[in-house]
Amino acid sequence: MRKTLARTLLLAKVSLLSLTLASGSVYAQPKPKPPAPKGGAPTPPKGGTAPKGGTAPKGGGTEIELDEPTTPAAGGGQKDLGPPPQAGQMTEQAAQAKRLFDGEKWSDAALALNRVAKGETGDDEGNKQLAQYHLAIALYRLKYYQAAYGIFSEIADKPNHLKFNETLLWLAKLATDLPEPADIVERVGKYSDDQIKKFDNSNQRELFWQLNYLLGRYKYRNRQYEDAIRLFGKVARESKYYIKGQFFQGISYVQLRKSIPAVQSFQRVVGAIEEGAEGVEDESRMRDLAFLSMARTYYSASIRLDENGQPTIDSTKLSAAVKYWNKVDVGSEYWLDGLFEESWAYFMAGDYAHALGNIHTIQAPYFPASYYPEAEILKAVIYFANCQYDDATTIVAKFQQKYQPIYDDLAKVLKKYTGENQEEAFYKFLKDVRDDKADVPPRIKIVVKNALSDRQLLRHLQYVQVLDDEGKRFQKASGAFKESALGNDVKDALQLARDIAVRNAGQLARERYERNLAELNEHLRDSAKILIDITAAQRNQLDAAIAGTQVSVQESQRNIVKPDEEHVIWPFDGEYWRDELGFYRQTITSKCGR
Repeated sequence: MRKTLARTLLLAKVSLLSLTLASGSVYAQPKPKPPAPKGGAPTPPKGGTAPKGGTAPKGGGTEIELDEPTTPAAGGGQKDLGPPPQAGQMTEQAAQAKRLFDGEKWSDAALALNRVAKGETGDDEGNKQLAQYHLAIALYRLKYYQAAYGIFSEIADKPNHLKFNETLLWLAKLATDLPEPADIVERVGKYSDDQIKKFDNSNQRELFWQLNYLLGRYKYRNRQYEDAIRLFGKVARESKYYIKGQFFQGISYVQLRKSIPAVQSFQRVVGAIEEGAEGVEDESRMRDLAFLSMARTYYSASIRLDENGQPTIDSTKLSAAVKYWNKVDVGSEYWLDGLFEESWAYFMAGDYAHALGNIHTIQAPYFPASYYPEAEILKAVIYFANCQYDDATTIVAKFQQKYQPIYDDLAKVLKKYTGENQEEAFYKFLKDVRDDKADVPPRIKIVVKNALSDRQLLRHLQYVQVLDDEGKRFQKASGAFKESALGNDVKDALQLARDIAVRNAGQLARERYERNLAELNEHLRDSAKILIDITAAQRNQLDAAIAGTQVSVQESQRNIVKPDEEHVIWPFDGEYWRDELGFYRQTITSKCGR
């Protein structure tokens, strides 16, 4: 006997609504996929109340100079490699290289410093390390950011390097020059709280806050959520990293299943934006993300399994979830996501009129690029729960007729990229999709574009473009620089970084595509299970556990749409109106004999 849909729905839904972010992306929050039915009817909450809006719970050190050596402390989690080397008397070549550096003759200085760093001048280890550090700075000044990052990364791997501490400052600078896929967060993770604390002074406080944010991101990535929360909490309200830090702090609390502090973090995001906080790239988008996150957090906390495995619903928390979903702006890119997720909340509350009304809005012609196949599954489940078997069968049949060919076409496209070392080929496919040049069947163009449109993928494409731009700058350099040993190193560093970036982008794009295909396949299997249960119900052979959850005629009266002092009923005649989006309701009555 299959389990009831409600229990399966609950396990999937709560798990999938745990807020997660794609690695290295504060703006890449994947939308949660509400659960598909696993067979059988839903479990409407007994005596449940439809959400009405609900309410939310109330919720100096010494300045470090760039070029003055300091005694480095042990790096975060690295073994002690002994005391740093001493820098003795420079050779004349090293002294000349330093004079060129001090005179800001960056190209000539870089060539001279490279010879010192590689030991060609006979300088001691200390002076070679100083030359290496200044070489990285010279390359940075020449805007060869990737090459500079490569050298700073080597220094960050050596806690006993003379310029280990100062390199942290340059990593922070590079974090603003290179996109997140460059993975500077990983290098910042080499440092400890104590090393970051050295920047806690009146002249470098913004840097101090930025480094705490970056180290917090590193801890978050490695699932050290308590440490991440502590570090994000050190980012002050006046910092431009405050809002992103609070957002990640909220996500970290969600991962620890601490709903109240999570919501409070998201509320601080909204409050800071409304107070005019600086440093936010897209205020309205960030605000909507915070509202969406609060709604998901409340929803996940609103449903619990009792000792018998049956769902119990906290109507106050469920109402709070709906309240925040309704705060997402109608013009937001997340509005349809919120509307769809909200339909599951109404379903759990037994308010099928609202749930069906939301689905009706999602399917409006104003959203030609929308892709919510699971909406049809939810619609069929609602009709099944009300014993309207013929309508449920029709919905499922139309779903299969539409989406099975789409699944087949998607699978055929993916088959072209089977086998090893297909990342670069899939990267080209990703680029073609983004540029509307991909050779795919017309009926799956929107589906493919949706699967490959998230912001994390966009940042990977941006990183490749940054590397290409740096390569163009290199080609404009003097012949003496390009043909030198250092020039070859810069060229090799760029090519290696680009190869890795392309492979990473292709791999991520392929994973996104495969996940989309797997989800559609799951929905198709769910639709088949619904047909099996419909057949069983029509033969009066439905499992007792499922049959007991169907809606009685009396219970369905609450889904009859009635006007009130603020609303009037305007029958839908087949024509959508923009000002009606989000306000549709659909009356549904039960045909169950129970």
